Amino acid sequence: MVSSDQRRRQLAREKYERQRQRRDAARRKAKRRNVIVASALAVALAAGAAAYASVGLAGGDGTTDAAAPSPSKAADPCGKPAPGSPSKKTWKKEPEMSVDTSAAYAMKLETTCGTIGIKLDAAKAPHTVNSFDFLAGEKFFDHSKCHRLVDEGIYVLQCGDPTGTGAGTPGYTIPDENLKDPRLKGDVYPAGTVAMANRYDGKDEKTRNSGGSQFFLVYQDSKLPPNYTPFGTVTEGMDVLKKIAGAGSTPDPSTGNTAPNATVVINRATVAKS
Repeated sequence: MVSSDQRRRQLAREKYERQRQRRDAARRKAKRRNVIVASALAVALAAGAAAYASVGLAGGDGTTDAAAPSPSKAADPCGKPAPGSPSKKTWKKEPEMSVDTSAAYAMKLETTCGTIGIKLDAAKAPHTVNSFDFLAGEKFFDHSKCHRLVDEGIYVLQCGDPTGTGAGTPGYTIPDENLKDPRLKGDVYPAGTVAMANRYDGKDEKTRNSGGSQFFLVYQDSKLPPNYTPFGTVTEGMDVLKKIAGAGSTPDPSTGNTAPNATVVINRATVAKS
């Protein structure tokens, strides 16, 4: 016969397990919802809605997570950042077009975790490549932290915000481009794709054409609606992205991000015509 004390312990365990499952489901949903919405936090803050930062990160049933174990962090596989400070520059409008759409361009990200090489598609995404060429020349990305890693449901590393919060912008926006790229079959962004983050909410067309400087690198095929400008392909450093992903991520309620456990900082970003 089961004693009343044993029964209470059993019920407590079952309750804890239900709470854990709800918390895990909420975290997975939050990661998918928040990952690509670059600068959405900035818009919310400008409107006085600072509470947006914690959307989807609270427990699913309103109970405290005090009894839950803290997420464990893997060892940091990356080195120390180079001396220097993130950029604070902003501009009022998109830079004038100067890229040669018939030429080949490449971007190199020298990070604390290794070098990532990217082939840029100036023909299909001229505004985006032109903006990156301009921002790299202004050292806008140098010493900036890659602030978001998603390793459940979709698999991306998000960078390009010198503030490291997900709220930073260059002060201007660029139009969506190349959304009908044939590589995005079945609403899947294949591994190696480099695409723009933006503030499109999936409903209001007025929120389109809202990309800034934030971008994401896909390290494993990820199912996403074709709303994010694909403008490049990783040619070097997929092993670097896998290493970063292998260290995992930790939710940051203060920003609404899931921050990589690895110290991912872009020491230097360059764009070159080849």
